[in-house]
Amino acid sequence: MRLPRLPEATLLLLLAACAPARADFEQSLALLVGDVFAARLESIAAIQSSGHPQALAVLEATLEGALHRRREDRRLVIAVPADDAMALTDASTGAALGSAPAAALERVRTNNRLRKTLRGAVAGLRLSHPEAGYRLAAARELVGDASQESAALLREALARESHPAVREVMALGVATVDIRSADRDVRLAAVTALDGSLRQEVRALLERVAGEDGEPDAEVRAVAAEALQRMEARLALYEQVNNLYFGISLGSVLLLAAVGLAITFGVMGVINMAHGEMVMLGAYATYVVQQLMPAHLEWSLLAALPLAFLVAGATGVAIERGIIRHLYGRPLETLLATFGISLVLQQAVRTVFSPLNRAVASPEWMSGTLQINPALGLTYNRLYIIVFALAVLAALAALLRRSRFGLEVRAVTQNRAMASAMGIRTGRVDALTFGLGSGIAGLAGVALSQLTNVGPNMGQAYIVDSFMVVVFGGVGNLMGTLLGAMTLGVANKFLEPVTGTVLAKILVLVFIIVFIQRRPQGLFAVSGRAADA
Repeated sequence: MRLPRLPEATLLLLLAACAPARADFEQSLALLVGDVFAARLESIAAIQSSGHPQALAVLEATLEGALHRRREDRRLVIAVPADDAMALTDASTGAALGSAPAAALERVRTNNRLRKTLRGAVAGLRLSHPEAGYRLAAARELVGDASQESAALLREALARESHPAVREVMALGVATVDIRSADRDVRLAAVTALDGSLRQEVRALLERVAGEDGEPDAEVRAVAAEALQRMEARLALYEQVNNLYFGISLGSVLLLAAVGLAITFGVMGVINMAHGEMVMLGAYATYVVQQLMPAHLEWSLLAALPLAFLVAGATGVAIERGIIRHLYGRPLETLLATFGISLVLQQAVRTVFSPLNRAVASPEWMSGTLQINPALGLTYNRLYIIVFALAVLAALAALLRRSRFGLEVRAVTQNRAMASAMGIRTGRVDALTFGLGSGIAGLAGVALSQLTNVGPNMGQAYIVDSFMVVVFGGVGNLMGTLLGAMTLGVANKFLEPVTGTVLAKILVLVFIIVFIQRRPQGLFAVSGRAADA
């Protein structure tokens, strides 16, 4: 046996402390790959109970067919494919041994009986792993086995387990086996143990037991039916919580899309039908940044935020200075002009990027789900979008309340003639306000790119909803825009499962029409030119 290269003093200490355990492990390892079948079976148990740091790796490698002998010196190695060769690890020490061609190795073969014993030994070692996540994965694997052997392993591990999530899965595995027991009391105890779980496997199991053909004992069936009823009630509750979460995330996107429209409409009284295209430009800016930073995907989304704001904002300023400022006081012509601009922008994007949708990848920190329990998971991308939307709203509120520009915007909103008489350049305020609203719409495009594909028509899906948010919340009022966006987003998500997507939007539109008939100023009335008009 070749010893790892260690300092001499350290090597002597390790040999003195670990020589008996190492010798036992080496002996068991030799029996594991020997020719005597009975000895190979016994060696698996010896390796499992040895406590050696390489025990789990050796048994896993044997089970997966990765344990080999090197032909030149008969040394036992764990070999895994690496490019055109096999990366080698010493089976007894875990030391890296470089690589070798597959022809230089001889695989240690197993049969069905050995693999069955190996699976049990590997499962036992995994259930004793110091990391809870590793134990949880091992317990989930055993739950699907539903054998007496796996139940015995889970019972033993359950007695020493302290992590709640791991204990739940282990108890599920034990109950899955016990519920098939011939003993009525064991079956009743298993059903009782399953009560309170939210897992779909448990639901299917309880449905089978509660059925007339699934369980012969009436009391066990009744207990299972009660447990199933409580489970169904909790699942229904968490389904509503999930709908609420999706509604808030939709409301956050609507908030980002509508808040710029709210301040633009409030200051200038302009119905900007090209606002959805500002959202589209922000989304395409995100796509371009990712194409320019393929090696820095984790940072590309953050880099896209200022670019999307600048691109959409500059486009908004150009539209206001070039076209809209000549049409003030003529709302119908302004509406038609901005609608024409939206068509031009869509065609320009089709010409540059093609009519096909483009996918924007999510960085790793926005991927995955925050799993609250088996019935409720919050996707990270929507969670970040909610936080981002609220942060943008807070920054906009601070800008409008704490800066000179915000003071000028509020002055123009309340009384344009008086603001002009006081020396405020209302034309400059109009241009910057239009650019600010368009820039925020560009930020909405960045967020939206994480929920759907980027395409030339993506902004059109949100322009009507954005106008409904602005009208419902109150023109030019940030708090009204926030409440309006969240109300419409949540209402849509709660109606969609019942009525379907199209009918849900129709019902929301009817509600807005009826509401505006009763309260034309929206949730929050605003004073000034927009309100007087």
